[in-house]
Amino acid sequence: MINRIREIRRQKGLTLADVAARCNPATTAQTIGRLETGTRSLSLKWMNRIGAALGIDPELLVRAGDDAQAHVVARLTPVGAEPVPTPILAQLPDTLLGREGLMALSVEASAGDWRAGDQVWLRRLDAAEIGRGLNRDVLAPRPGGRFAFGRMIDHRDGRVALLPPGPGQRQLVIDRPAWIAVAEVLVRPL
Repeated sequence: MINRIREIRRQKGLTLADVAARCNPATTAQTIGRLETGTRSLSLKWMNRIGAALGIDPELLVRAGDDAQAHVVARLTPVGAEPVPTPILAQLPDTLLGREGLMALSVEASAGDWRAGDQVWLRRLDAAEIGRGLNRDVLAPRPGGRFAFGRMIDHRDGRVALLPPGPGQRQLVIDRPAWIAVAEVLVRPL
């Protein structure tokens, strides 16, 4: 069985010592490190303690195999949607378990209805389904490994027109994108 402690801990920006201190009762960073690497057995008791320390359901700490994982593929910055330097495994919300074609957008700068810290979960549609994204917020690939994010306001002759979030931004037109990803779930920290 493969555990996801390190992946989730890093995604939350925590150190081994942070997780160890949050455990009840507190433990050592070395113990958390051993649990992460599998040199120490991850019992149900440890799963509950670490899950509580990370603020997640304990069952999210384990996975049966190397099944396809959803990734954060882009981030929303003051200049628009940009690719992440290296794909980051995304922590899948319970409501999306079992769905295919998922990816996430991390919002780093507030724009329109999106707040810094939000994570937007998107479902990928292939070229034949692109019309289903009309009047919805979508992420679309652009040439050169770039992305565009915004409300899809038009789709004709293979072109997709997006209106980026936030005031004063100009419409973007993408010629024949291979796919688009439609926003389905917003994860907003409290």
